[in-house]
Amino acid sequence: MADLFADQVSDPAASSMDHRPLADRLRPQTLSEYVGQRHLLADDKPLGGLAARRQIHSMLLWGPPGTGKTTLAKLLAAEAGCEWISLSAVLSGVKEIRAAVALAEQHLAQNRRTVLFVDEVHRFNKSQQDAFLPHVEAGTVTFIGATTENPSFEVNAALLSRARVYVLKSLDEDALMQVISRGLQLLDKSMSQPACQQLIALADGDARRLLNILEIAAQLAEQEILPNTLAAASGEQLRRFDKGGDIFYEQISALHKSVRGSAPDAALYWFCRMLDGGADPRYVGRRLLRMASEDIGNADPRALQLTESALATFERLGSPEGELALAQAVLYMASVPKSDAAYAAFKEAMAFVRQTPSYDVPMHLRNAPTNLMQQMGYGQGYRHAHNEALADVGAYAAGENYFPNELQPTTFYHPAAAGLESKIRDRLAALAAADKDAGQT
Repeated sequence: MADLFADQVSDPAASSMDHRPLADRLRPQTLSEYVGQRHLLADDKPLGGLAARRQIHSMLLWGPPGTGKTTLAKLLAAEAGCEWISLSAVLSGVKEIRAAVALAEQHLAQNRRTVLFVDEVHRFNKSQQDAFLPHVEAGTVTFIGATTENPSFEVNAALLSRARVYVLKSLDEDALMQVISRGLQLLDKSMSQPACQQLIALADGDARRLLNILEIAAQLAEQEILPNTLAAASGEQLRRFDKGGDIFYEQISALHKSVRGSAPDAALYWFCRMLDGGADPRYVGRRLLRMASEDIGNADPRALQLTESALATFERLGSPEGELALAQAVLYMASVPKSDAAYAAFKEAMAFVRQTPSYDVPMHLRNAPTNLMQQMGYGQGYRHAHNEALADVGAYAAGENYFPNELQPTTFYHPAAAGLESKIRDRLAALAAADKDAGQT
């Protein structure tokens, strides 16, 4: 593997005197040293071409932690010959923004461009984000924001319209191997291939996490860093999972779609990924209840009952014992026939109700618990279904209307030809035929 950091690590003894974290010591100094994101930085890709022309524009870098957002922004600014001002949305406010803009104005007066970098820009509120707009619009600063959250939801539309969004990806195995190679050379340590694979798995696509573990392991090891040393250095490493953030909803979506797609193994995988990442099993159980109604419905009503029982079992047993019941529900729901007919009918009926007037309940459908109400005609003309049983369909008052008088009967529910719902469909078809016969007589 090519050593791209040889000029920085020729003297391990000198490196040992540098007390900065390993991730900071290994931070690339040029774009040629930057690892990963080739979908953006290759010569024929957007940022690669931008750097080659020594140009820059306002942008948002969106990606998981440890993918090099800050480093990439700084290197692009350097390639374009720009001054660099950095703010953190966690530590800064409008006062700091104004001071940064004032400094950028001084640079502009000297014909020098300024990149204003804002880390974790999603943590700025609306008024703080608005403070950038006139200065970006006037060209006082070139704005670069870094975020782990979806800019569509977390960044003002006005600022979003002035900055192009680039999506950074988690580092793949090849990129992480390059990072390991550089780290080992700087630390003057060695590591076997199986240990490298273990470290890559622990890093979970995050180069900063990888280097932090590697640095601690190097402190614990003699010359070779062994797998058990990595395990000790990593401690309780949580998988990448942001409760309430993008990754959270992405994994919920993957679980839901796997259940809907009748893929039990994939559904179980995403369920375990969420548990491994720290998701609340109760939340996952509530989402499973929703899936049971939305995607299975009357094709197999037992799915709702089983999932409700699984959630109750978890409440009784707790974690981790109760998680097995939820896993059972996941596998059951992903394996049984599917129908979203109930979900579609509900949405259609709600839309219909909101678009039509609030008509009165017809007199024949009203209950008449008092003599006065009976005298007023409540319940008169009502046909009791059990008194009019039909030979083919059982208790049914053929031709009866249960809608308001001002409305024509409307069909919202279209049962699917799956599971139990196929039998429901056949019965409703027989009832519709009976209604048609009743209307013709």
